[in-house]
Amino acid sequence: MFGGNFFANIEEVVAMVLFGIGFTTLLLHRNLVKKIIGLNIMDTAVYFFLASMGYIDGRLAPILTDGVTDMEAYINPIPSGLVLTGIVVSVSVTAMMLALTVRLYRRYRTLDLDEIYMFAQKEER
Repeated sequence: MFGGNFFANIEEVVAMVLFGIGFTTLLLHRNLVKKIIGLNIMDTAVYFFLASMGYIDGRLAPILTDGVTDMEAYINPIPSGLVLTGIVVSVSVTAMMLALTVRLYRRYRTLDLDEIYMFAQKEER
């Protein structure tokens, strides 16, 4: 039914679908927790894409073993380092967003972004 090349880029397709799901969740939901979840899904999609681009089939992790120093025997470690750094930053940003969401909920007793905006407009007057 499908050609032999259909599964060649499955990781990239999955990453794009995940990014689309996260982006749609971020845009269409008014609940702040759902927006945070959507942003985390988008982050995960980007990390999955970077990790899949950094992997080369048949190559080893860049740890010198058995005296093999040929660059062609190992994968590039930079995408893995970027993914690891991105995950750390993402966890920090998520923690900050959740802390701000808790403060907003304590103040306005809602997580609906439109209602929070409405209450904030009333406070300014």
